[in-house]
Amino acid sequence: MLIYKFRFFNCAIIISVLLTFSIQSFAQQGIQTPEEFFGFKPGTDRMLFTYEEMITYFQKLDDASPNLKMLEIGKTPMGKPMYIAFMSSADNISNLDNLKNINKELALNPSLSETEREKYFAEGKVFFLGTLSMHSGEVGPSQAAPLIAYELITSKDTKTVNYLNNVVYMMVPCHNPDGMDMIVEHYKKYKGTKYEGSSMPGVYHKYVGHDNNRDFVTLTQEDTKVIARIYNLDWFPQVMVEKHQMRSTGPRYYVPPPHDPIAENIDAGIWNWNWVIGSNLITDMTEAGLTGVSQHYLFDDYWPGSTETCIWKNVIGFLTECASVHYAKPIYIEPNELRVSGKGLSEYEISINMPKPWPGGWWRLSDIVEYEIVSTKSMLNTASIYKDEILKYRNDLCRKEVELGKTSAPYYYILPGVQHDESELVRLVNLLDEHGINVYKLINSIQINNVVFSAGDIIIPLAQPFRPFIKEVMERQQYPVRHYSPNGKIIKPYDITSWSLPLHKGVTSVEINEPVTIASSDLEKIVFPFTLKKEMPENFKAVMFSSNNNESFKAAFLANKLGLEVKRLSKKVSVNNEEIPEGSFIIFNGSSGKTGIENIINEMSVQPVFIKDDIELETEKMMLPRIALVESNFHDMDAGWTRFIFDSYFIPFTVLKPGEFSESELAKNFDVIVFPSEDKSILMEGKYKSNDDYLVTNYPPEFTKGIGKKGMEKLMSFLDAGGIIISWGSSTELFLGKLEIMQNDKEKEEFQLPIRDVSKSLQKDGLYIPGSLVKISLTDNHPITYGMEDEIGVFFRGKPVFATSLPRFDMDRRVIAKFAEENILLSGYAEEEEFLKDRSALVWLKKGKGQLVLFGFNPQFRGSTNVSFKLLFNSLLLQKIIE
Repeated sequence: MLIYKFRFFNCAIIISVLLTFSIQSFAQQGIQTPEEFFGFKPGTDRMLFTYEEMITYFQKLDDASPNLKMLEIGKTPMGKPMYIAFMSSADNISNLDNLKNINKELALNPSLSETEREKYFAEGKVFFLGTLSMHSGEVGPSQAAPLIAYELITSKDTKTVNYLNNVVYMMVPCHNPDGMDMIVEHYKKYKGTKYEGSSMPGVYHKYVGHDNNRDFVTLTQEDTKVIARIYNLDWFPQVMVEKHQMRSTGPRYYVPPPHDPIAENIDAGIWNWNWVIGSNLITDMTEAGLTGVSQHYLFDDYWPGSTETCIWKNVIGFLTECASVHYAKPIYIEPNELRVSGKGLSEYEISINMPKPWPGGWWRLSDIVEYEIVSTKSMLNTASIYKDEILKYRNDLCRKEVELGKTSAPYYYILPGVQHDESELVRLVNLLDEHGINVYKLINSIQINNVVFSAGDIIIPLAQPFRPFIKEVMERQQYPVRHYSPNGKIIKPYDITSWSLPLHKGVTSVEINEPVTIASSDLEKIVFPFTLKKEMPENFKAVMFSSNNNESFKAAFLANKLGLEVKRLSKKVSVNNEEIPEGSFIIFNGSSGKTGIENIINEMSVQPVFIKDDIELETEKMMLPRIALVESNFHDMDAGWTRFIFDSYFIPFTVLKPGEFSESELAKNFDVIVFPSEDKSILMEGKYKSNDDYLVTNYPPEFTKGIGKKGMEKLMSFLDAGGIIISWGSSTELFLGKLEIMQNDKEKEEFQLPIRDVSKSLQKDGLYIPGSLVKISLTDNHPITYGMEDEIGVFFRGKPVFATSLPRFDMDRRVIAKFAEENILLSGYAEEEEFLKDRSALVWLKKGKGQLVLFGFNPQFRGSTNVSFKLLFNSLLLQKIIE
């Protein structure tokens, strides 16, 4: 009887499997190939499809196959839908909810019993996240996506079927849909002309262009939020790859592991798994006949901010890079043009890091597509082979990090509830929640090492699974110095060296290094979104917003937009036993009653001061300036970040291109002109410059117009008429040296502002700052420093450094900020930084009725240096000089 039941059961299984296979086969008979759908095979020379066309194809695959499921996961900054395409066996796709829960348990639960762990290891699958073409000029990964998806869901190959049983591939077909369409549109516009394959003018994103891969700590952009949420909060994949492209004349492909330096807060196992996956990649790709594959080359992994910030969340994360073509236009590379640079390869020759170099010749989009297909299949196969080990490692690491948080310093970070800028405290706490960090607040006062912490203070325990991320972003950075040889040259940073959230936001943080345990009875888990706002009273005459808070400027600009009267305190005052500093904003109820004020309060996170009675105040009316924001066509990311900040704070502006200066009535149309950091040669001539040589750009000529002589005359006339110029970083060079104001057609005034840049001489003496947070001291009681503390950290790259001199004629200057006398480096890396001692970092200048504010540092660097935002906002609101 038992034998009969067993045979009957097996027959039923066989019939069920055959029936399922027949149904799937029948369904898949109607699946269009990519070539049939697009009208060309993806990768074909000079052919590209748009984001919408690609998504339509994926939706057809979803409709036709049980092996693929599309899920909308959010919106781009320009409102396009973003998707994940899940690809796996039909059983796995139908069981995604259960598998998602297993992922979460393995990632976040350190208390699983061995029975539960073994059950999850057996039932779970490796979720492998691939995000494609975040840098939209790197078109290959997204153009390969339909071919990869089609092959995976239709293949009857035993190996493919096997790894799709063990792995769920989570493909984000395009990480940057807005940029993808911009690039495709640009390519098609010039296709068939001499400018086919030229660089697209502007940034391939609403705001930040290439810097979207620098936003994964601060999460300012909607698309980065969407991607980060996948591994922070929703799906908890175990493995992740970000697919990129690199320059054309080096190796054909880069696979992990990265080169030194690597992040010191990351578990060794993450790097070891990079070796495993990378070794299989280079082996599989070489066996498939693909040459020029490199590893342990050029790309390091010491800094968070890229998509690979996932490694600080215990994900085995890495990137791949493929050599580029001109979008879809083939290129021919002579063998003697092939070269390497940077870390890991010194010559373009056979090497342990590139065992089979590519010989040169034609390189096409179809080659990139082939490399992407082979590399993707290799990674999925490796994940399948090591399924159990990868799942076990994920929960082992969860346990390990929680235990480290209990047994090694630091144990907690505490953010006092009383902060100089309360709005940035709120932003920081909410940001940590977006990163999947558990945050608490004290409900009772406690004492640690003779320091009293009060109810309402914020507590961040390190005993949680994402401990590496907490420690990384809450501590001061020390660059992991490594050398090419003993006592030899250091391996210089690939990117910035500081990202400490408390320092960058100006939030006081206390690191607890004593082995203490804060009782759970003293803690309350924060309910998000976190806010310090309370109920609005029924009756009041005005609302006061402290200039200490960044969001008070947001309130003032929004009020102006809503037509409400806004004034600024010209002298500090005490209201309701609370000291309100000078520069604070007073917003009065309009004729519409409380509606306008309510709209403003809804945007705020900090309680303002409500004024119910008449009170004597020394104020000045806030006048909203007409702002021009200068943005070049040369992928001007710094200007893009500035646009983002202005939009976020309701600051109205007009974008002004360098080539438009000569035909613009600047003095008539604008009060303030803002120059973000951009090379003088690009702004003036529309060209790159190296030493004394100008370099031809890759942009169509209509996008390479500079300010020119006539435009500069217009700019100086704007200044002479009482205009205000705000400039930082490289663009400040425009205003150094000899300048001219045309008084009429025949007469001109030559002058030189009492300021110069001395950074070149300091660099010759050894000053080197690759991108660090340095301390500056600020002048008190100046309109530019309203709401600022006496000392802050600013993001600085070593130049410019200003020196002022005695002014002549109708000029004047004031040093608003200087580098500190000691302890200049707050976070990151610097060499010989003592040369900065007491030198000028921010200078206000006057020429006649005109004013200039020159920053040596970026006050809004990548939207991440909130501590210095107010210096920019106050500069925008400077009062005009009346003579």
